[in-house]
Amino acid sequence: MSISSNYNFNDIEDKWYSYWIKNKYFHSQPDKREPYTIVIPPPNITGVLHMGHMLNNTIQDILIRRARLLGKNACWIPGTDHASIATEAKVVESLKEKGIEKNEITREEFINHAWEWKHKYGDIILDQLKKIGCSCDWDKTKFTLDETMSKSVISVFIDLFNKGLIYRGYRMVNWDPKAQTTLSDEEVNYVEKSDLLYYVKYKIEGEEDGYLTIATTRPETILGDTAICVNPKDVRYKKLKGKNAIVPIVDRKVPIIFDDYVDIEYGTGCLKVTPAHDINDKSIGDRHNLEFIDIFNADASLNDHGLHHKGKNRFKARKDILIELDKLGILVKQEQITHNVGISERTNEIIEPKFSHQWFLKMDDLVKPAINSVLVDNEIRLYPNKFDKTFRNWMENIRDWNISRQLYWGHQIPVYYYGIEKDDFVVARDIDQALDLAKVKTGNNNLTKDKLKQEEDVLDTWFSSWLWPISVFDGINNPDKNDFKYYYPTSDLVTGPDILFFWVARMIIAGYEFKHKKPFKNVYFTGIVRDKQRRKMSKSLGNSPDALKLISEFGADSVRVGLMLSSSAGNDLLFDESLCSQGRSFANKIWNSFRLINGWEIEDIDQPKHSSVALKWYENKFQCVLAQINDHFDKFRISDALMSVYKLIWDDFCSVLLEIIKPKFSKPIDKKTHDSLISIFENNLKLLHPFMPFISEELWQSIRNRKVDQALVISKWPTSNKYDTKSIEEFKFAYQVITSIRSLRKKHNIPFRDAIELSVLNNQKASKKHDSIIKKICNISNLLYVKTEVKDTISFRVKTNTYYVPLSNEVNIEDEILKLENELNYNIGFLNSVDKKLSNKKFVENAPESVIEIEKSKKSDALAKIDLIKESIKKLKS
Repeated sequence: MSISSNYNFNDIEDKWYSYWIKNKYFHSQPDKREPYTIVIPPPNITGVLHMGHMLNNTIQDILIRRARLLGKNACWIPGTDHASIATEAKVVESLKEKGIEKNEITREEFINHAWEWKHKYGDIILDQLKKIGCSCDWDKTKFTLDETMSKSVISVFIDLFNKGLIYRGYRMVNWDPKAQTTLSDEEVNYVEKSDLLYYVKYKIEGEEDGYLTIATTRPETILGDTAICVNPKDVRYKKLKGKNAIVPIVDRKVPIIFDDYVDIEYGTGCLKVTPAHDINDKSIGDRHNLEFIDIFNADASLNDHGLHHKGKNRFKARKDILIELDKLGILVKQEQITHNVGISERTNEIIEPKFSHQWFLKMDDLVKPAINSVLVDNEIRLYPNKFDKTFRNWMENIRDWNISRQLYWGHQIPVYYYGIEKDDFVVARDIDQALDLAKVKTGNNNLTKDKLKQEEDVLDTWFSSWLWPISVFDGINNPDKNDFKYYYPTSDLVTGPDILFFWVARMIIAGYEFKHKKPFKNVYFTGIVRDKQRRKMSKSLGNSPDALKLISEFGADSVRVGLMLSSSAGNDLLFDESLCSQGRSFANKIWNSFRLINGWEIEDIDQPKHSSVALKWYENKFQCVLAQINDHFDKFRISDALMSVYKLIWDDFCSVLLEIIKPKFSKPIDKKTHDSLISIFENNLKLLHPFMPFISEELWQSIRNRKVDQALVISKWPTSNKYDTKSIEEFKFAYQVITSIRSLRKKHNIPFRDAIELSVLNNQKASKKHDSIIKKICNISNLLYVKTEVKDTISFRVKTNTYYVPLSNEVNIEDEILKLENELNYNIGFLNSVDKKLSNKKFVENAPESVIEIEKSKKSDALAKIDLIKESIKKLKS
């Protein structure tokens, strides 16, 4: 079949993706085959394709395509996450553009707008994933707010509540003033920030000139102070026992209390206590029965307790309060400090500690089966296993999970209030069941639905995604469903280490709690994509390339290769667009190799010996590399597997095998060799397909006309067979000879068109079976085996063998002697450098044995070369 002269990915990517979809190659149904299941880490519906998505989903696609070729029933479930905070922010922004404020419309109206936004934008990222070749079963696409998924979430909440594991408590939480919701500890990033520490004087009640000085970074919280605290062992303040201080601006009288929490050595040794706005202050407040004064509104503007600063945002209030303190003459000084500040992962807003009624899930007992599974029984394996330690640290120090969020978009908590007391509620799957339960609980059969009020809060987004491997198969509501029983537990999970706590650990917890089974067998953690300067790629830094633009410029296959060449499990990858160029060069190499094969004229003639020997070598080499690739996959060394494929095709197939067997110019190739070569090429394409699906399918279909059931995407992974290691090593030796002859021709200006004679002093007892290849590749007219050195020749050595090439009449003896003397001097210098290293006691004592052996081997090789060069110079001078 004809093939275009240039590889144009634009012509083939949409064509083959449409073909795969049309013929349902990605679709999976339960059958008798072994299932291989991956659930996609559901991207947010607000997301667009970035380099992290590219990496994560390329790895998943590699695994799923290989599983398909291995004959497994490969099922890759795609889907998206409703992303409560991020999506609500997008919808609020969208409404503002239309002149609508969230607080001006009903919850139902807002939800309708949110669904409109989802239908318009929510599937963009899934469509983009198709551009990189993701072979998901798109018929099984899920969304975390789908009806069946929502039922799963509600069922789980009710189950946990009935087990006494969910409770409502008044706790200090991480408050995001921009999103106006609480966040979990894991959703707060702590960043080092330069700030000012302000020293402020508080008047001591009843003392004309008596003052205490405190230091704070947040002077606005002075308005919520309810005590001044000092250490009982601090002799400076013993006389203040039983006295009060006056809070500036508000003129509030507060007690001076004594508590061991205060560090005598830090600052002034005096601590302002604001129990409503600091977790440590809250503990002090509990111990001393202090008043709690919350000075902030939900958006972190000051409320009525802010007095004349009411309505100002916290940072404006801070500036104005500092001016006021200065005017009062009580702002003593300020100094620059560096400290950690909590930032919302969702909105990048500075977090406020805030007391709030929230719903919590008790975690202490829930984590035990998960810890045992990963760290004791190894039912679930983390790759690389360095994450075992991180997993242990988080799980063994886990706190109760704050599962409620103050938003509209999400799973509304299934709690229905029927009275005014804090316990006047029921937990139910819907309002009808709630009414029945409330009637039973109150004994009031006249109770009506309009008397019930559902909890306003929604559940944390992760409370739905922790069920993902179960709920995508409806395993909560329909555990006997065939899909769930067949596909669960899933096989492998591929994700980033940044959501080990958010998602991975919680899915493991959920799997054992609700199904008494692991949710997956292996977790492969990708690295973080960074630029050449090791900075994390981000929009704000402007260092993140446009993923879709890269695909349009280089092609999906080339970008996939570029990503994988720089990626190893769990290690950050330094991405550079030049790696995509390398991927494109590889694609062109493969393309042109087929063009070469496809262009040869084929005749039914005898097979040359060099061809049969070369094909036998490649068969062994292929099997050797196949074993390495399979081992890499078993150990989740995906990048290493690609590199093995890359070297096999580029080096062994294109650069070596094709060069050996290609016929002379305008001459035909024998049919037996060509048939074998096509079979080899097809096996190469099978290895290549998981990494470069588009070009491999295009070339596979270009070899011959294929039926629908013969597409590469559903073909069979090559079978592993025994291979002859000795034969591979013998060929390697022969190729060293070929490389040396080429080097000699170049060094001595012997044109390749000139046939030369080669004599061998075979001290190595090297096999002669590759002589036909050496003769063909190196244009050797006669290859002789001799027992003594050959005079009037140029020589070189490979291991202990010496090879002799007769001197040409055109060779200038003096020039040759000068070249050899220069080479001699270089090798003597090299030997000296190695000797210096080996004589360094510190190096020998500290270097690994393998490194020392390499240096010794370098010394041995250098000595052999020096002897050979001296011998050649001696011969030329004689």
